[in-house]
Amino acid sequence: MNLDLSGKHALVCGASEGIGRAAALELAGLGAAVTVLARREDVLRDIVATLPRAPGQAHGCLAADVADTEALRGVVEALAARAPAQILVNNTGGPPGGTAHAASIDAYLDAFRRHLLANQTLVQALLPGMRAARWGRIVNVISTSVYEPIPNLGVSNTIRGAVASWAKTLSRELGPEGITVNNVLPGYTRTRRLEQILADRSAATGKPQDEVARAMLAAVPAGRFAEAEEPGGVIAFLCTPAAGYVSGQSIAVDGGRMQSI
Repeated sequence: MNLDLSGKHALVCGASEGIGRAAALELAGLGAAVTVLARREDVLRDIVATLPRAPGQAHGCLAADVADTEALRGVVEALAARAPAQILVNNTGGPPGGTAHAASIDAYLDAFRRHLLANQTLVQALLPGMRAARWGRIVNVISTSVYEPIPNLGVSNTIRGAVASWAKTLSRELGPEGITVNNVLPGYTRTRRLEQILADRSAATGKPQDEVARAMLAAVPAGRFAEAEEPGGVIAFLCTPAAGYVSGQSIAVDGGRMQSI
C-alpha cells in the first residue's frame, strides 16, 4: 500500500488542537511538508516544533482567521506562490449549539462564512498548484449530521449539509484532473467541541455532564469516545496515493453510532 507523501505539501486548517492537529501529525509522519493554519500563531509555532521531520521536510505555519475570507485568500495565495500545496484539509470549529428555528440570521451567515465560504476560498487559492501537479487531495472535516441531524445543533446541521453537497459537486468537477474530494465525519471525539456539546446538553437538560456523557455513549457500539488521532488517521489516509480512487465520499469515524447505511 502506497502511503508515501514525500514531496507533497499539505495545508491543514484548524490545526492548533484536536482533529486538525492530529491530522497534521499524521501527514507529517507520512512524509508531507505540512503548513498548519489557525488564529494563534504562538500555538502553531509550538505545534510545528512537534511535527515529525525527515531531512528536507520543511514545516511551517500561517496565522489567519477563516471568518475573514479576504485576508485568508491573501495569506494562502502568498503561501501557494512560494510553495504550492497538493493537499488541503478544511477544518474549523463548529457553530454554537441551539435549535434551528431559534437561530438568528447572523448565526447562519457566520457559520456559512466560516465553513463553506472559507473552504471555497482555500480551494480557489490552492487549485492552481494541484492542477499543475495533476494531483490533489481535498478533505473536509464535517459531521455525521450530514446523514443524521444531531439534536440541538440546528445551525451546524444545516451548514454541514451544505459543505457535503459542495464537496460532492467538486469531486465530479475536479476528478478528471487527478484531484479527489472527500469528507470525514467524526463522531463523538475527545476535543474542545465535545466539551462544548456536553456543557450545552447539560445546561439544556439540567443533568450533570457525566450523565450526559453516559447517555451519549449508550448509542455508540464501540462504547467510548474517539481520540483525535482516529479521525486524524482517516484524514491522512485519504490524502495518500493509496486512496486515489476514493472520491466524493463522506466517511464516518463514529464507532458505529449511526444507524443509517
